[in-house]
Amino acid sequence: MLRRFQTLFVAKICLVAASVALPVVTCDAAEPIRVAIYADAGSSLEGSPNVKRCLSNEAGFMTEIVTAAQIRAGKLKDFDVVVFPGGSGSKQGGTLGEEGRAVVKKFVEDGRGYLGICAGAYLASADYSWSLHLLDAKVLDRKHWARGKGDVELSLTADARKFLKAEADAVTVRYAQGPLLAPADKADIPDYETLATYKTEIAKNGAPSGVMLGTTAAARGEFGKGRVFCYSPHPEAYGNLDHYIQAAVRWAAKK
Repeated sequence: MLRRFQTLFVAKICLVAASVALPVVTCDAAEPIRVAIYADAGSSLEGSPNVKRCLSNEAGFMTEIVTAAQIRAGKLKDFDVVVFPGGSGSKQGGTLGEEGRAVVKKFVEDGRGYLGICAGAYLASADYSWSLHLLDAKVLDRKHWARGKGDVELSLTADARKFLKAEADAVTVRYAQGPLLAPADKADIPDYETLATYKTEIAKNGAPSGVMLGTTAAARGEFGKGRVFCYSPHPEAYGNLDHYIQAAVRWAAKK
C-alpha cells in the first residue's frame, strides 16, 4: 500500500511539473577573443578592413582598430591578440618606434598572441633593426622584395591541412611581395613550424627565378609564454579563406 501511494504521489508531481511553464535556461556564449588590429602608418588601405571582416562577432571575435600611439600608451592590455596586416613592415616598425616595438614584444612574451600578414610577417621576423624578433625567421633575397604581385599556389603540410580543415594539399592565394621566410637559427628564439611553402612563384622586376619556390609561406612559433603566427601572402584578400585568419588568431589566443 505504501509503495502504491508513493508511485501515485510521484506521478502527480510529474503531471503538475509538466503543466507549469518553466523558464528556459541557456548557457552564455564563450567569451569572444579580443583582437587589436593595427591601422596606422605602414598599414595598407584594405589591410585592416579585410582582417576585421574575417574576424566577425558571429565567428567569436571582438575587434578594435589601434594606432601606434595607443599601443605605446598601453592599449594592448585589453586584448588577447594583436594583428599587423599588409602594407610596409619597415613603416610599421618605424611608426611604433623603439618603445612601441618593446610593448608589442612584451605583450607576446607575457602570454598573448601575434598575427602578422605580409608586412606584419616582415615585422615579426628576426632580420631587421626595425623588426620585432618574435619569429625565428630571416628574409631571403631582401634585394628583390618588390618581386611583384599576383596569385600563387601554396603547398600545405599534413598538419596545416588538419589545422585549416583543408581538403587539398594545395591552395591558391593572393601574393603581394610578402617575405620569403627561412629559419634564422637564433639561439634565443624557438624554431618555428612551417605550415605552408610556395609551390609557384612570382619573379618580376629583376627578381631571380627559383628563389621563392619552397620558402616558408605560413609559419607559427612561440615566443616567451605567447604565440606568433605569420602569413607571407594574403589569405584574407578574396574572402574565400577567411577561416585561415580565424584559425591563426584562435591558435595565437590559445583557444
